[in-house]
Amino acid sequence: MPSSPLMLGTLGLMAGVPALTVPVHRGLADTGYLLEGSAVLLVLLAVHARFVLGILTRKGVGWWLIAIQAWLTYLPWTFVGATWIPVSALLSGALLLAAHQMRSFALALLSLVCGPVFLATPSGALSDVGWAVTAPLLGLVEFTLVSLAGQAHRLSATRSDVIHRAVVQERRRFTRDLHDLVGHRLTVLVLKAQLVQRLVHEHDEKAEQELDETLALLRALASDVRAVAHGEQRSSLENELSSARALLESVGIRCQMRVSCRDLSREVGEALTHALREGVTNVLRHATARECAIQLLEQDRLVSLSIRNDGVLQPYYPKDGGQGLINLTERIAVLGGALETTTLRGGSFLFQIRIPRSN
Repeated sequence: MPSSPLMLGTLGLMAGVPALTVPVHRGLADTGYLLEGSAVLLVLLAVHARFVLGILTRKGVGWWLIAIQAWLTYLPWTFVGATWIPVSALLSGALLLAAHQMRSFALALLSLVCGPVFLATPSGALSDVGWAVTAPLLGLVEFTLVSLAGQAHRLSATRSDVIHRAVVQERRRFTRDLHDLVGHRLTVLVLKAQLVQRLVHEHDEKAEQELDETLALLRALASDVRAVAHGEQRSSLENELSSARALLESVGIRCQMRVSCRDLSREVGEALTHALREGVTNVLRHATARECAIQLLEQDRLVSLSIRNDGVLQPYYPKDGGQGLINLTERIAVLGGALETTTLRGGSFLFQIRIPRSN
């Protein structure tokens, strides 16, 4: 949990409290102010802990908390004397934390005199010079512990954010690949099933052949689902070009194909494969096409895939393509490419993408 470093930092800080409170309690017992002094010390520790938690959670510097600490550090000293000097280390640490937060050199210098300021008192009232000298050092130790806890908290939050982004990205990849791979197969399977049904009714001998192809598509669909689940890339642009022509011609669409660029990078080939699937799927879903022309060309190191078909019954817009075109736009945008869809006169539709050839 992101709050764990804060808890650990606070617990680590509180673990050093006995080093200050034990000698203070011993001194209070000698002065006769044990009950009153213990109550004030408890309030001071609570205020200091509240200040430290505010620093760790980046809620800003609580100046009123520093003011209360200063008041509870120096006012009781006038009653109990040198016994109260060790608690000045808490004020020193708070000022160092505030100096770091505000990038203030003056506050840092002020933190160094929280303990030594007691040296200016009459010598008769000072029984332990050591605590006055070491208070800034103890404040520096506290500053180090709290700073490390804050850094651990930020690193933990960053790690959680990275993990969350990775999960979102993987979920996005899964849904995108599932849609692009399986959605295309399902569209083809529906058309094949309709064709088989018609051939069976007509007692056509081709029904058995179409049924075999349908079973092959089902096996391919199962393979695609496994590939998506394991994040494997199994696409082949050449195989997809051959499949596109065979599929279009099997449903009575005359297909003209022109390919003049080869040896594409894996990333470009993968994007073109998905684009070809999406383009062919749109032809089958949104048109009663009789002719379709597919061209894969290259000019000035810019690869262009275009699919042009007739039989468009009404104007077709990119938003009508649903999730498929959104997924495709994301894929090609990563490669610096662009997608264009245009409804032409005479009921024709042009689907075209351009992607720079990778070096």
